[in-house]
Amino acid sequence: MKTNLKIISAAVITALCLTFTVSCKKSETTSTNAQSAPYNMYMTDSPSDYQAVNVNITGAMVYSAGVWSNLNVNAGIYNLLSLSNGKDTLIASGMISTGLVTQVKLILGATGNTVTSGGVTYPLATSLALQTGLTLNVNSQVSAGSANSIKLDFDAGKSIIYNGNSTFLLKPVLRTVITANGSIKGAISPASTETAVLAISAYSDSAFSYSSTLTGGFMIQGLAAGTYNVEVFPPSPFTVQTYTGITVSQGSVTDMGSITISGGGVIGAKQ
Repeated sequence: MKTNLKIISAAVITALCLTFTVSCKKSETTSTNAQSAPYNMYMTDSPSDYQAVNVNITGAMVYSAGVWSNLNVNAGIYNLLSLSNGKDTLIASGMISTGLVTQVKLILGATGNTVTSGGVTYPLATSLALQTGLTLNVNSQVSAGSANSIKLDFDAGKSIIYNGNSTFLLKPVLRTVITANGSIKGAISPASTETAVLAISAYSDSAFSYSSTLTGGFMIQGLAAGTYNVEVFPPSPFTVQTYTGITVSQGSVTDMGSITISGGGVIGAKQ
């Protein structure tokens, strides 16, 4: 594992982590409300510098209009790293009560969760609470006759805790990605150099991504409209580069193009 990238990831945990509960005090029933609407749940990932992170998804639920609804889940083991840099997959869908959605729940299996580091695959220890479900607070309206969906960013890098003696714990860190917001993408050159890319606004709204070692590409999603500084953290011997004045618009993707890593310093605006 690349130590310097781990340090960068740790530095932004506070900015990126959402607090979620692992239990629900309300009854978990299937919605029978006559006023219902289709609802889709997608999953994406903020890349990490592990070779693979597999999670076993067994269930998904939505709390809307005071009722828990079970979605039809595409159960199975998902490699989170295959869902990075703008990729996502549909993990569950179904009919839910129209009205205000305040919580969604993702349920994981007790087995089948693994991490591959340094070419070796290790089991990920999980708590019983994960099998009950990870509850994430949201605030969105669901209307009949409209497309309703949510995208969950399952942050692989921040969800794994190394306990020593080759043992790893899965402690999921998730956030919702508002698809109506904007994104920043680009490509690191040389592509084989895995690089952390961090977007920071003046209002401490930040998110990050790792570049792909196959294409060099990166994408930072779910950014509110505004102006960002983009910091590029390549491994040694390359140095940090900062791009200022990167504008993000609602519902659009800002393409920074190719970024060649070499020297450091503040580069200035890159459109």
